[in-house]
Amino acid sequence: MQHTIRLFLLSLLLLSGCDTRTSEVSAGGIPTATPFQPVQTGQTASASLYAGAAPTPLFMPTFTPTSPPSVDVALLEPSQPTAVILPPPINPLTGLPASDPDLLNRRPMAIKVANYPRYIRPQSGLTLADQVFEYYIEDGLTRFIAVFYGNDSEWVGPVRSGRFFDENIQRMYQAYLVFKFADPRVLDYFKTTDFADFLVVPSLSACPPFALLPSRKIEVYNNSYFNTIAWQDCIAEDNLLNDAPSFRSGIFNVNYVSSANLPGNLMYAYYSEDDYHYWSYLPETGEYVRYQETKDMRNGKPESYTPLVDRVNATAVHAANVVYLFAYHTFADTYQAEDEVYHIDMTGPGEAYVFRDGVGIVARWGRPFANQPITLTDANGAAIYLKPGITFYEVIGTNSFVDQGDGVWTFRHATP
Repeated sequence: MQHTIRLFLLSLLLLSGCDTRTSEVSAGGIPTATPFQPVQTGQTASASLYAGAAPTPLFMPTFTPTSPPSVDVALLEPSQPTAVILPPPINPLTGLPASDPDLLNRRPMAIKVANYPRYIRPQSGLTLADQVFEYYIEDGLTRFIAVFYGNDSEWVGPVRSGRFFDENIQRMYQAYLVFKFADPRVLDYFKTTDFADFLVVPSLSACPPFALLPSRKIEVYNNSYFNTIAWQDCIAEDNLLNDAPSFRSGIFNVNYVSSANLPGNLMYAYYSEDDYHYWSYLPETGEYVRYQETKDMRNGKPESYTPLVDRVNATAVHAANVVYLFAYHTFADTYQAEDEVYHIDMTGPGEAYVFRDGVGIVARWGRPFANQPITLTDANGAAIYLKPGITFYEVIGTNSFVDQGDGVWTFRHATP
């Protein structure tokens, strides 16, 4: 692996020489200065200086002033300062200019979004989130948790239940955690935490703003969507905390060039024979597009894929960065192991793989501050900069398998 190229700015000091040679000039023709005459005896200094005939007076013509030129009064008025148009603030979670700066003056929302059963697809809002995490829940399946900060959507979902993992996202983004109830072991724990006031679950009133998608003829449990716009009205109505977090900046750089030379054009991930997908790099857009499985691979069935689409805007789910994070998956006790109630350790550090611009970078992830997004460094410990845009994080177990060749990467999730 090549070492990071460091560029140094060299300063060049230009010295101009001075010619110290003097020209040979003759003293002839240069008049000698006439000294003051010495004071004679019996004279005062003034008499000595003014002795002789009085000087002839010099008469100057009379000066007649002319009329002042006319002046444009408008020119005398103070000029108006030129309006300074400031660029929009940068969204710290995407590295892009904020479409609406006011949206950054609030707390983010971390919203659980289902990926199964398959008939709930296409989901709503995944292309409008700033960052999205996908992680293993149970029974071979995964779920998303999407962080909304710089965008809004009337429809995000379908919203599903919470997991222990969600605490990591709530804390990192200091967000309202939006989910549709949870296992009592999870929900009871959440209620004891210092972020209990930031839990958002459905109620019988209009606040929080959950609604059924009218076009979906499926059971209510899989047809619950969250309105991030109406949520701001609920915050004002109920006088909830909505102070904007302070996020670490400088993690995005569109011109970043990694020292890695491994192509990363196609990344497969297999969570199970029921849940698998891949990301494909499109050079014309500079982003990755998500392809999701359409059926399981049980009994020797071949893989089958289709683009994952956002119902809100009919746009393929895409990402400027795709990051695979290796994290410990454990159980607190045997009872939790029986139905896969996982605890996923996102305190770090851990192994990671970062993909941007068609390049794969072997990395390390860390979380030095509980209330900040994770950090990424390369094998030399240098910071890895993300490309401005949406980032998808794929969380897999530390025993997972990874292989690569010719730009194709394969990740097979394994726990713990």
